[in-house]
Amino acid sequence: MDYNAPDMKKIRKELRTHGTPAEATLWQALKGRQMDGFKWRRQYSVGKYILDFYCAEARLGIELDGAPHFTPEGQENDFERTSILDTEHDIEILHFENKLIWNCSDLVLDYIREHLHNRINKLSSKTKENND
Repeated sequence: MDYNAPDMKKIRKELRTHGTPAEATLWQALKGRQMDGFKWRRQYSVGKYILDFYCAEARLGIELDGAPHFTPEGQENDFERTSILDTEHDIEILHFENKLIWNCSDLVLDYIREHLHNRINKLSSKTKENND
């Protein structure tokens, strides 16, 4: 499976260049290892999917959802994508509505931080079990 596949580089770059204001705002809080020293990537591809944000160390992705995600088709696509990323890649996806980035940014960042540490602990436990 391709991670950050070269054939998707142009699409990823375009998404970074023309991202939403909510993505730009959240990126300011994640970039440069500002969240407890963890490295986040913006517009990172896993197979055919491009994640808004991804922390490889925690195998944690973040998706910011605007209006298209709240249609029946959008919800079905999100469910399928989240399921595939979880079952095939062991990547947990957190979804946030765009407006939460402005209305509840501290709560969103606390929620991300909590899940980040929970994922690290979970992955660490899995590694330890596999080595025993």
